[in-house]
Amino acid sequence: MIHFLDLKKINSQYRDELIEACTKVIDSGWYIQGNECKKFELNFAQYCGSKYAIGVANGLDALILILRAYKEMGLMSDGDEVIVPSNTYIASILAITQNNLKPVLVEPDIDTYLIDVDKIEEKITSKTKAIMPVHLYGQTCEMDKINNIAKKYDIKVIEDSAQAHGSYFIDKRAGNLGDASGFSFYPGKNLGALGDGGIVTTNDEKLADTIRALGNYGSHKKYENLYKGVNSRLDEIQAAMLGVKLKYLDDEINNRRKIAKYYLENIKNSSIFLPTVRKEDNHVWHVFVIRSGDRERLQEYLSKNNIQTLIHYPIPPHKQEAYSEWTTEKYSISEQIHNEVLSLPISGVQSLEDTKKIVDIVNGYE
Repeated sequence: MIHFLDLKKINSQYRDELIEACTKVIDSGWYIQGNECKKFELNFAQYCGSKYAIGVANGLDALILILRAYKEMGLMSDGDEVIVPSNTYIASILAITQNNLKPVLVEPDIDTYLIDVDKIEEKITSKTKAIMPVHLYGQTCEMDKINNIAKKYDIKVIEDSAQAHGSYFIDKRAGNLGDASGFSFYPGKNLGALGDGGIVTTNDEKLADTIRALGNYGSHKKYENLYKGVNSRLDEIQAAMLGVKLKYLDDEINNRRKIAKYYLENIKNSSIFLPTVRKEDNHVWHVFVIRSGDRERLQEYLSKNNIQTLIHYPIPPHKQEAYSEWTTEKYSISEQIHNEVLSLPISGVQSLEDTKKIVDIVNGYE
């Protein structure tokens, strides 16, 4: 069986360094908000090109805390609107509704699966306070156009970069393309922890300070609380392990790009729709997503041929029971995408031999 993602193999590459990093933390006696977290925050900010990075408990918290901080800063209020793609993982939507803000869904481009920038402006109202572009599957959105719209209407741009560590738009990386950005370090991400973790990047000092306090019980100084905060912090062991893996992230991305390029150049099955890439550096291939009008049969065929695939994602947010108020709404492009997408195996350790085998089997599908 060719596994969709072999996390054990990915992490075994760095086993000795990971053990050394964990041992260092254990022996330090300091497990929360210590030197390892500070060092990783500094290195990740430098990697993204941002001034600040604030470690948090997970990627969802990263987005929640950005929006919460803007509310505390007086820039957003209950009931304000945030524009977000209708084709995304539900975390993007949850972050908005958990702040008593209103998600305004915009359909994606059928070729890139990313928010259709030409449909954003028509959704802007006097209540709109932010656009949340999602760099889905590892490809950055058209940030020049999005930033121009945001500037025109004086609204914030909050990147959901949970799947886009290391990706570029022109000469800047995800995490430095808007006013703030939220990342996830879920184990399956291109930069994954061995547990949960997340981070916020920004160039706004006040925003960074507010988020750091909010994630630490609302405290900027021990036993003094400015806000009704939460406990959302990146712990020392996860920070230390992420610090090890960050050094090798670009190498893993390069291998993903080689696999993706082989898929794009060699999958010749006319019943398969391949992803559209605007520019190679824009994409870090968190997942390689194809489309088929008969996805279930294709997935079964691949499984019978010992290829594990996953669906990202089977149900769009507006069809989820959690958002039953939207179930009568129609987002036809999103629905088509969610009915047809299938993710092929891809990772930083996948071999060319396995990649060729997958291509041959996909091309043999009838």
